[in-house]
Amino acid sequence: MKFTHLHPILLIVAVLYSPIDVIGAPKKSQSRETPYGDWVESDFPFFSSALDARDPDVPLLANNVTPRGLILNLGNDCWACFDTDLLRISAIWRGQGVTVRALAPGSYHPWGGKTKGGLFPAPEPDGKVIAANGIYPGWQVGSKLKLDDPREPAPDPNEVGRGPLPEEIGRFGSVELVGSTAVLTYTVGGVAVREWIRQTGGDAMPTIVREFEMAASTKPLVVALRHGPSPQLGLVQPGGQPTVRMKTSGDVLYALIPRHTKPIRFQARFGNASPAAADGIPTGANTARWPEEVITKAKLSQSNDAYVVDDIELPLNNPWKRNVRPGDIQFLSDGTGVTITLDGDVWLARGMRDSLSRISWKRFTSGLHEPMTVAIRNDVIFAFDKNGIWKLRDTNGDDEADVHELFSNAFGQTLDMREFPSTIRNAPNGEFVIAKGGQQKTHGKHNGSVLRISANGKKATLLGYGFRQPAIGVNIRTGLVTSGDQEGQYIPSTPLHVVSDGQFYGYLDDKLHGRENYPAPIADPLTWMPHSVNASAISQVWLFGAKMGGLNDGLVHIGFTRPELFRIMLNDRGPKLQAALTSITTGFQHPPLNGGVNPADGQLYIAGFQVNGWGNSLNTLVGMSRVRYTGKQITLPEQVIPMDKGILLKFGVKLDAKHATNPDNYSLATWHYKRTANYGSAQYKADEKPGIDWHSASSAYVSRDGRSVFVGVPNMKPVMQLRIGWSLATAKGTRFEKNAYTTPYSLATFNPRAEGFDDLKIDLTPRAISQKDDGPITVDEGRRLYGLLGCVACHAVNGADVAKVGPTWTGLFDSEREVVIKRKKTKTHADVAYLRESILDPIAKIVRGFEKGEYAMPSYAGVVTDSQIESLILFIKSVKDGDPQTASAMPAKAAVSFE
Repeated sequence: MKFTHLHPILLIVAVLYSPIDVIGAPKKSQSRETPYGDWVESDFPFFSSALDARDPDVPLLANNVTPRGLILNLGNDCWACFDTDLLRISAIWRGQGVTVRALAPGSYHPWGGKTKGGLFPAPEPDGKVIAANGIYPGWQVGSKLKLDDPREPAPDPNEVGRGPLPEEIGRFGSVELVGSTAVLTYTVGGVAVREWIRQTGGDAMPTIVREFEMAASTKPLVVALRHGPSPQLGLVQPGGQPTVRMKTSGDVLYALIPRHTKPIRFQARFGNASPAAADGIPTGANTARWPEEVITKAKLSQSNDAYVVDDIELPLNNPWKRNVRPGDIQFLSDGTGVTITLDGDVWLARGMRDSLSRISWKRFTSGLHEPMTVAIRNDVIFAFDKNGIWKLRDTNGDDEADVHELFSNAFGQTLDMREFPSTIRNAPNGEFVIAKGGQQKTHGKHNGSVLRISANGKKATLLGYGFRQPAIGVNIRTGLVTSGDQEGQYIPSTPLHVVSDGQFYGYLDDKLHGRENYPAPIADPLTWMPHSVNASAISQVWLFGAKMGGLNDGLVHIGFTRPELFRIMLNDRGPKLQAALTSITTGFQHPPLNGGVNPADGQLYIAGFQVNGWGNSLNTLVGMSRVRYTGKQITLPEQVIPMDKGILLKFGVKLDAKHATNPDNYSLATWHYKRTANYGSAQYKADEKPGIDWHSASSAYVSRDGRSVFVGVPNMKPVMQLRIGWSLATAKGTRFEKNAYTTPYSLATFNPRAEGFDDLKIDLTPRAISQKDDGPITVDEGRRLYGLLGCVACHAVNGADVAKVGPTWTGLFDSEREVVIKRKKTKTHADVAYLRESILDPIAKIVRGFEKGEYAMPSYAGVVTDSQIESLILFIKSVKDGDPQTASAMPAKAAVSFE
């Protein structure tokens, strides 16, 4: 982006315009025809975006980027970007909005591009910049404008995204919507200011007007207007007020506002129009922008399981042709659902209860900066986006927010596209906890961190850092903060953490920190989760106030790659908290991200989306669902506790003693991971060779009440990953199977009587491990493994529109491949040997085009058997023009695996 020095009178410019690459443009490319309208709606006063307005020819503007920007639509193809951190106008231009270089607009239509990491390319002004300011506060206390940045530097001193100014200098307040105008409020040295920006003077030569109303001030104040001299830039104010004067500091024009004992107002304007009296901040009642409601319903599950998933229709068919990509749903006290979308909208949904036969959707607001999550406090909506945490207020009762109050921006935000606003959750004492994405290409203050936000929003406290992509849950009663993360570089498998004490959680970026150059000891997770079970951990939900049977008041965890809901069973019997997890349901028809309990029916609602390139097994881009308890018998375990002589399993139902006491009905395996700079980890035996250590139960005992089993296992030891599977029956004869996974750091002593058993002497006589059949070697088995092992999340086989993060398998076998071997480009033949090597050592030959991605494939050494490799190869061989069976349905995940 090059800043263009223009005499403001020459405001007519020739604009080179590509409709595919512009936000805010009134045109649409024919190649992107969809049911949806433009990402930017011309009748809404603003949208939020980062902005790259650097001018390499002007030293003061060489790093002019805005990580947190409000893009104000001034009309007549005029735009202004207000930096809410530095309280400055970073750029004003005439053209067609900003270029499509961001996540939400770039992926808005269903076949948008893959999400990229890094700072650049970032959205730029699409047109001619006619005014700009550098990286210095737009408002300052004093009589001289200082052209430096007073904020505390980020770890990288060149990083611009340092967060807000110290409050004694200034603080952004709100965006108030008055008709078609966005009125900005903020304080400067404690002095309240209201500003609105407009253009006037006709199509040919518009004049840009910044108009201010200011409270009394005992100190002089200055406001930066633009870099560079301009004879057409002037000040206008009513008579009888202290004179506001034009000044310069270096090459920057600014206005000096003297001390004044009464409120004042004035204008700064540049362009061709003749000076006129200040018009005053607009007033008047707002009328609803989106008065219509959209009616949808749900498709209820017909499953006979205890927990089923009802699929909720989103308001995609709406009068505004607005795409709806929900990242979260939370609830007001009356059961009204509050849904936030990646594209900056908030919707209210009423009727979410019972049969879900009539759900009424109402748009509540728009303009937010790629939000993914929302929280409710005292029936007030708090939306978390890249600008910060917004308190959304409806002051006239029309079910639309007319005030966006910036509750908190007390934390850093860089330009990096993957510094996502992942989750916000209520915490005790009126506080919030937030999680921010961390696959950064810049060393910012809070990339990949979890922070506590004070009740007044003014303070952020670091709870933990070193995450790839954290997503949290908070126990509102105890304050316990948990977070998932994603397997990847430096993250050997998927962890679930307790976040506290400012600890480091293991993720590095080699280019920023140095290879394996850890800044602090790495916190151990509550538990590890295998790649094949949950390759991408998302948020957690505490089911307080739920009506979900045995899950009530418990913790559940959302898996994204292969959509699944897990029960988390905490275990505090050792010196540190531990956890085990087991699957509740895999019935989702959409990618899940976040959710909450609806007080109207006590059920769990979950919303989610994926953009092209996110690793997910579904071809569905968006969705919402209700996880509903049917009242059927629950066979999930309530506790899974590794102990010194075996494993204690507690259930909520009475068990058939014959099945429960047969040690052959239990399968056990253990393995370790290695943390390296590679993507994920193979599975390693105790002797550090790739593979899994198999164990055999020696004995099994049922408790006096028939609801618990103790499985005797010889030589129990702490290990990184333990899996126990069981095939049992209830006392009424209902068969059930399940796996549970845990990381036993310590082993509690088993006391039979204290746990509800008779006096026992546990038989720990080693039993021979039955030889496990390798299984069938067939195309169908390979297809099953494609779904079971998570390959479906990264490798397409059916020509679907949804892009994958790995190379397609369609036509792969027997093709010539361009690959990168140790950073050197070459070609190879995709024969059986190549496929086998790619499964066991995926970084040996990386397909060209994928070598620089933040995603990579973990090694499956020790994860799959030789027969499974052969079946996968047979399946890959069969995928020539797309696999029709996989296109229609993903293979079901096995309920229990003895592999």
